[in-house]
Amino acid sequence: MSTAPRPSAEDPRPPLGLTVVLAQLDVFDDEDVLRSLAGRLLDAGAVTVDFPEALRRRERTYPTGLPTPIPTAIPHADPEHVVVPGLALATLARPVPFGEMGATGSTADVRLVVMPLLTDAREHLAALQRLMCLLRDEAAVAELLEMPDDEALRARAAALLAGALPGVEGGDPVCADPGGEASDGGGPEGGGPDRGEETQA
Repeated sequence: MSTAPRPSAEDPRPPLGLTVVLAQLDVFDDEDVLRSLAGRLLDAGAVTVDFPEALRRRERTYPTGLPTPIPTAIPHADPEHVVVPGLALATLARPVPFGEMGATGSTADVRLVVMPLLTDAREHLAALQRLMCLLRDEAAVAELLEMPDDEALRARAAALLAGALPGVEGGDPVCADPGGEASDGGGPEGGGPDRGEETQA
C-alpha cells in the first residue's frame, strides 16, 4: 500500500477522474471487455457514438496488453472520440488474452483493464505517468483485483491513484519501486498511451 502523501488543493497534477468502474467483469474475450466498457461510457455521455468502433479498431491495430507483474491492458481511442477526460476501469473475473503491446503475435493474460479517456495526451501526461506507476505496483493491482463490487473498486482505485504521487527529480515525475529506488514515470519498457505508440499512430 502506498505511503505517499495525498495531493493537496495546490497539487498541479490531479489524477484523472474515474468515469466508469466495473468489478469482476465476467467476459469471454477482449472484444467483450471493450464492448462492455464502451457501452457504459456511451451511457455516461463521456464518449462519442463513434468511440466503440474506434476503440476496437485501434486495439486490433495497436494492441495494449502489458506484461506488468499482473498483466494489464490500457486500450484507448483517439482524443477526437472523447467528450469528457477520465478513466474507465475494469477488473476481470478470469484472465482474458489481449495482444501484447509492441510484440507481434504475443498475448498477455490480462486481469485489469484501464482505459484512459484523453482529449489532450500532453495535458494529461503527469496523470498518465502516475497511472503507469500504479500499474507496475503488483501489491496495488492485487488489491484492486480483490474488490468485490463496483463501489469498493471505485473507492480503492481513487485512493491508490491519489496516493501514487510521483516524486520530482530534475522536474520529471518518477516512481518509487518497493525497494525505495526511483525509476522513470513511463510505462513498462518505456511504453504507455500515446507515448509508446507515437511511432505507430
